[in-house]
Order: sequence, then structure tokens, then C-alpha cells
Amino acid sequence: MSYRHLLLTLLTLGVAAPAAAQDTVATAPEGPRQLTREDLAGWKTIRNASLSADGRWFGHVLAPNEGDAEVILRTTTGETEHRFPVGDVTQQNGLTITRDGAWAAFLAWPTAAEAKKLRKDRKPVQGTATLVALGTGEVRRFEKVRRISFAGDRPGWVALHGYPDAPATGAGAAGGASPGGGTSGATLLLHDLARNATLSIGDVGEFGFDDRGEWLAWTVDTKDRLTNGVQFRHLASDAVRPGDFAKAVYRRLTWADSGRALAVMRGIPDTARADTLFAVVAWTSFGPQGPVRHEMRGDSAAGVPPGLKVSPDRVLRWSDDLATLSLGLRETNPPKDRGPAWGDDEKPVVEIWHGREPRLQPMQKVQENADKSFSWLAVWHLAQQRLVRLADEEVRDVQLAPTGHWAVGFDQRAYELEGNLTGRRYRDVYVVDQRDGTRRLALTKAGTTLTMSPDGERFAWFEDGHWLTQSFAGGPVRNMTDGISAIFWDEENDRNVDKPARFPLGWTDDSRALVLTDGWDLWRVPVAAGTATNLTVNGKRDGLRYRQIVQPDPRARGIDLGKPVELHFYGERTKREGFGRIQPGRPGVTVLLSDDAQLRVTRARDAARHAWTRGTFVDFPDWWTATGSLTAPTRLTDANPQQREVAWSAGARLVDYVSARGDTLQAALFLPAGWTPGMRAPTVVYIYEKLSQSLHQYAIPNETRYLNPSVYTSRGYAILMPDITYTLNDPGMSAVWTVLPALDAAVATGVVDPERVGLQGHSWGGYQTAFLVTQTDRFKGAIAGAPLTDMISMYSSVYWNSGSANQPIFVSSQGRFLGNYIDHADAYLRNSPNRFAQRVTTPLIIMHNDKDGAVDFNQGVTYFNTLRELGKEVVMLSYPGENHGLAKRANQVDYATRMQEFFDAKLRGMTEPEWYRVGVPRLQLDQHLRARRPPPPTPPATAAPDTTVAPASP
Repeated sequence: MSYRHLLLTLLTLGVAAPAAAQDTVATAPEGPRQLTREDLAGWKTIRNASLSADGRWFGHVLAPNEGDAEVILRTTTGETEHRFPVGDVTQQNGLTITRDGAWAAFLAWPTAAEAKKLRKDRKPVQGTATLVALGTGEVRRFEKVRRISFAGDRPGWVALHGYPDAPATGAGAAGGASPGGGTSGATLLLHDLARNATLSIGDVGEFGFDDRGEWLAWTVDTKDRLTNGVQFRHLASDAVRPGDFAKAVYRRLTWADSGRALAVMRGIPDTARADTLFAVVAWTSFGPQGPVRHEMRGDSAAGVPPGLKVSPDRVLRWSDDLATLSLGLRETNPPKDRGPAWGDDEKPVVEIWHGREPRLQPMQKVQENADKSFSWLAVWHLAQQRLVRLADEEVRDVQLAPTGHWAVGFDQRAYELEGNLTGRRYRDVYVVDQRDGTRRLALTKAGTTLTMSPDGERFAWFEDGHWLTQSFAGGPVRNMTDGISAIFWDEENDRNVDKPARFPLGWTDDSRALVLTDGWDLWRVPVAAGTATNLTVNGKRDGLRYRQIVQPDPRARGIDLGKPVELHFYGERTKREGFGRIQPGRPGVTVLLSDDAQLRVTRARDAARHAWTRGTFVDFPDWWTATGSLTAPTRLTDANPQQREVAWSAGARLVDYVSARGDTLQAALFLPAGWTPGMRAPTVVYIYEKLSQSLHQYAIPNETRYLNPSVYTSRGYAILMPDITYTLNDPGMSAVWTVLPALDAAVATGVVDPERVGLQGHSWGGYQTAFLVTQTDRFKGAIAGAPLTDMISMYSSVYWNSGSANQPIFVSSQGRFLGNYIDHADAYLRNSPNRFAQRVTTPLIIMHNDKDGAVDFNQGVTYFNTLRELGKEVVMLSYPGENHGLAKRANQVDYATRMQEFFDAKLRGMTEPEWYRVGVPRLQLDQHLRARRPPPPTPPATAAPDTTVAPASP
């Protein structure tokens, strides 16, 4: 069959299933047309959605799967709207609306066709900055811009950074090579928004405005470095002042978050060591007359220990009081090797794996760049001109408290090997004084991450089901949750972990309490004496999970319970989502939104206006807006009106069932287009742990998602996604005990045709698929992507993407075994698909790639060979060079198409494709692929030209 004929069959005409006697079965729906390749290319998503701080404007990028995007800016009241084509959909647009709502800015790009030609011709694809005066619709454009930055929250200026003439290749990135040979310097346009005037500044490497938008600072970065330095511009007076000059490189230009202070690293090449030695220059007390300068030389005179230097790889960070600046220290490079160079084939290539090393050699290889850029944390006290080293070989990881003069240090040396074997991570915890670097041991063999109060005076940690706290200065340890009726560890976690913590939602902004979750309700739990308060009251009682607090201020460091607190909730059994508000001093939630839908809510930073998406499996998550109590909302977007023209799912159902082990579970069942009661549909079961929460997830139709629910339901399939819960030591059997009862319950709804059911899963779901077909013949066809098939050999193999052994995954994570295969041999054997290969009767496709860094390629190969030897119906697809999933678009489309052809044959009765029926000889593969090469889809309509639509007259 030709590809064009196949394409028409699969995507346009649809194929009716064989008629079943005395029964009504779902066929490809009639009426609205099925999804075409043009539909899949042109289906749109909404990106960079942004509600202005004053709530008056809403902006977003409307982007098709292929082609060209557009930026849309509109008022939240009235009908004023601005639309701009922004070109190639694969580029980032960086849409920004200023806090005062006066301006918007974004990057536009060449069209997708133009960008493709530029790449083919090896020419750069560069952006054009677009500034829009939202009140008037005036547009200003600047070509060849890569970054846009407004000056503060209510800016009078905007900076537009261009492209360098050549890629930077110097010492700034790694700090080890000579900075010669390239520059990151490029033209910076400083644009006065009020006067529509532009100033050009040449050879700018890095730049930034202070948070008030009063000062602009930039580094000069030239190839010969002769005029390099730091300069400042006082924007109100237009005065430019020099900050520093040297034949050096300048990196890590950093303004303070909470005040006017600036720092930068200045690097001088050391040719004898092929290194760059950095000093730190800082400025404080910015005013109209200019700042006060400080300098820390990067040598022993400044307190840098012998053999160490200032590291350019760690970001500089100011303390809130601007008294200290944190930085990193690292080893200097050794002198250049003056010995003879290695001759051809003279240098051996070897790795030495040692059983007592905490990290495997593959892990060290994956983490090599991080190890090379590792630095010891230090703090520079500007007033005393004193450097204090906080981290060393004993305590390598140190984290600064948010404010104050404390830090927390971690030492994992005694537990690192054990952690890499079992996945159970422990550390000794130290309190570190930033003033002199002294430390005290606070916790031994702590198993959880600490959280520090916003005022930097105390810390809290989880231990044996409770949250405890202590002051950094020392003193008594208080069990904060002792005596509270709620449980603050995850008792629903079915992995082999003892009392896993539920992490807090945050501290209160006064640092007097933690806001904890018991999985249902939110609790205010005081750190000192006092009574805990259930803030939400009804979560556990009504089966609602309060999961997220909406925080409109990105700079907030805590939760202000003295003001109304807004939060999201989710019905565990109903799948309803909602949004509500807690009033100060009055526990309990006032519901503002509640719907059988997936909701995402945001709030304007400076106004009582909200915007939210409401999405279901049937309804695209378009945006809505309202004020106050969120009644009478206004619709802001209609991204995919063409959906009304195509065959679309009849909806989604929640299916309740009980597992073979007595667990009450649920599954999401997505109905085929055109389904009516009495029709039974071919169904594909997709599995991967718990999936019923996907009931309201809208699936963007496209060509690249392997089992796209929207595409399959448009073509007359039902999709079933069940929950799987696990019994320790039986991960495979747990799938049997849960998936088959879920299928029985779905059949009982009258939707699923029990004689036409397929199965698909990837990775862990691929393992469960490979195992299920050894235990049942309920499925007419199955596809296992990257499956684990031999639990014993997989246990001792390497997870190459991270370089770690698989053992921790099996013992304390997804594997859910109680220990290794020596102590639990029977469990590993009875849950390995390859041990039961002789039982397989289901036609099976295995998809496994030769560069899979998660599940070893040999897992798929050996299972395929075993089934092949037994004469089973099996095909393996492998995409050379691909990892655990498919990254290349052409491969994604190929796999999705073959999957669809397979299920059409097994569940619809279509003719099996030749590649599946007899295979493809190696020498005919190119001809086979050419015959299947899809014609390009008709390009979707280009984005509308720039327009401004004024409100209608009253």
C-alpha cells in the first residue's frame, strides 16, 4: 500500500471495524471529519501567558505545532486587542509586560520557512525586538536583538542587546582557558521610552539595571581586552561613570536584590598555568554622585587559602544588608605539563572501577563537568575586607540562610556509598557561622532536606514522621507536630521507604510557623509554644487535597496569613478542581471556583483580578478572567475554534473499580468521537502507575505523541488509563492485580469492546506491558516501549543517563523490592517477563533504542530473541542513536504511525502492514522509508498582520 493511500485511510476517511453479529460496535465516526495532517500541524498551544501587574492587560503567544506563531495582547475589559506575527514557532519570544502596564516587549523571528532556509545556508537566525505601547498601540522595532530588559518595574528605559560578531570562546565560562580568541561583546541599544530616542553602546558583554531602574551597569568585552571594564549610567542625569578598567575579562555582573549594590569578577590570564585568576570588585551606596568601590584581590592577601582561587562558575550573591558577598573558591590549575606529548596510540584509554568508590565511574563521567566547576562557598565581609571560607573537604555543601549570618552545611561522606547502593540518602548536618566559619554538628545521619526560616534564625527538618525545629544559635529542639492528630508523612506512598516526608508549602512571612500539609489539609504549625491550626478544615473530611498557594508577588519570602490567602484544591475521588480563599483568623475555605475540569489560576500582582484556564479532555484550556469573587468571567482566548469542525471525543468518564488485592481505585476512560450508548469501541489501555488524575487533561493533537488520546478518539478508539498500586516485592503482579480489574470495570460501562483491546506502555509502563502479556491473553495486541524484561540483570546494570547503578531504583524507588535479588530471588524471578515468555500469546511490538541510557538495550534484545526462538508473534523497532525516548521528530512520527497501523490491524481488522507482516530486509529499508515518506502538510494560515482593534462605540 502506498503511503499516500495509507495516509488517506488513516487520517481522513477512517476504517469501519468488521461488523459483529447482534451487537453494535463503534466505527470510525461519521459526520465531522477526522483529524488530518494539516489539523495536526496547525493545532495551537498558548505559551507565555502573562497577566499584567495592574490586571488591565493579558498577553500570550499563540503557537501552532508547526509553522509561525503570533503574539496577542488584549485588555481584560473591553475589546482592544493587538496581534503580531512572530515567526518560527520553535523560537522563544520572551513576552514581557511592564509592571505599570504601559509597555509590552517580545522577540519576533523569521518565518519557519525563512528560518529553515537560513539554517540550510548556514546563516544565523536572529530576532527582532518589538516594543508595544499598550495604551496607544504604537509599535517600535529593533532588528538583530537577542535580549530585552526593562529598567525596573515602571521603566522609562529599555535595553536591547544585540549579537556578537563571533562566539565567545574565552575564560569566562570555565575559568581555565585563555580569554583570547573571541568576545561576547555586542552592541547594546538603550532606548528612552518617553522620548523615543536610542543610544548605542558598543562591545557590551553583560548588563543589568538595578531593581529601582535608576542605574544601568555593563561590562565592556573586546577581543584584545585593552578597553575592557565596567561602566555605570545614571539614567535620570544621563551621566556615565567608569567603574573599573583593566586588560581583563569581566564576568558575573550581579546587582543586589534588595538594594543598590553591584559586584563583578575581573579575570587576568595566567599563561603559565593556562588559567585565569579572578578578583572581585564591588560597589555600594549608589547615589547621584556615584557609588563606593571595594575590591577583593583573589590571592592570599585577601584571605584566599593557598592553592585556591576565586571561581567564575559560582554566581555572586549579596546579603540582604549588603554587608557580605558570597562567592566560590576552587583549585588553581597546575602548571603546564612540560613533558613530551603523547605519540599516536601511545596513551592508554582506560577506566578503573573500584568497589569502594562511593560513585561509580559512569556517574563520575556524567558529573565530570559539575565536578570540574565545583567551588567551595566563601563569604566576603566588605567592611572588614575579610574572606571567610565556609565549605571544605569535610563539609562540601553549604547553603546560606535567607537572611542573617548563618548557613547550613552537609557532610555525606560516611553515607554516600550506602546511598548509591540503596537510594536512602543520609547526611550529617552542621550549623555554620558566616562571621568566622565555625560550625557545630546539629544532626547526625539526617535523611531529609532542611528548610530555613525567612528571617534566617532557625531551621526545621523531618524525622520519623514529625517536623522538628531549632534555632541556629542552638538551644532546645522542639517537636512541632507532636500531639497533632494529623499525619505529616506520605502514608499513601507504596514504595519501600519508611515514612516519607510531605514537604511544607512554606514558612509564614514572620517566621513564626510552618505551613504543613497532611496530604489533605493545610496546617499552621508554630515553631515555638502554641496550638496548631487547621487552616482549610474540610480537606480530609471531604476528600479534597489543598496543594498550592497562589503567590502573586515573586519576591515574597513567606506566606502572609495576615492577608487573604488563595489556594488551589483537587478532589481525589471526584477529580474536580477548585480555587478558594482563606480569610485571616478564620479557618475554612471560601470556594471561588469549582468545576469538573483542570484549573490553573493566577492573580495580578497589584490588583484584584484573576485569570485562569479551564480545561477538560474535550475543552482546550483557554483563559478566562474576572475580578473579586470570580463571577461573570470574560473569555480571553479561543485558541482552536477549528475543533468544532472535526470529529472529537464524546467526553471522559471516571471508572471506579477494586483491585484483586482489595484496593479501591479509579481509571480515566476517554470516549471515542460519535460514541452513543450501546456502541462498543476498540480500546487501547495505556499504563504507568497512577493515571486517573489525567481525566481532565486536554491532549494537544499532533503527529509526534506516540499514543495521542485526542487523535485516537477522533478515529473511533476509546482510551483507558487505570491506576496501579503496588505490593512490595511484586511490581509485575501488581499490574496484573490492578489493570485487569480496571479493564473489567471499563467493559461493564458498555463502552469497551472486550474482543478489541490493545495495551501500550513505555519505560516502567513498558515493563508492565511486557509482563502483563505473560499473564493474560485479554489483549489482541501490545506495544512495550523500552521495557525492563529481566529484573535480575537489570538490578545490577547501570542507569547510564545518570551514571548510577540501578540498585537504588529497585530497592527504594520504582522497583519496590525489599532488597537485592540474592535475598529476594523468588520475587525477582516471578516478576521478570522473560521467565514466562513461553506463555505469551499476544502479538507484541517492542520499541527499544541502542543508546537507551535508562533501560539497557539488551533488555529489549534478549526478550525479543527469547520470543523469536519460541515462535511468538513479535517485532522489535529500534531507532539507532536514540536514547530512552525519541528526540528526532521524524522518528517520533514514524513510531506513532507504526503504532497506529498495528492497532488498526489488531483491533479494527485492517490489513496488516507489510513491514509488520513480513519485515523489511536491510537492503530494502531505504526504499521502504521513501515509500512511506509523508508529503508536507498544507501550511496553516499565516499569522494575522499587526492589527489594533479598538473597542466598539457605545
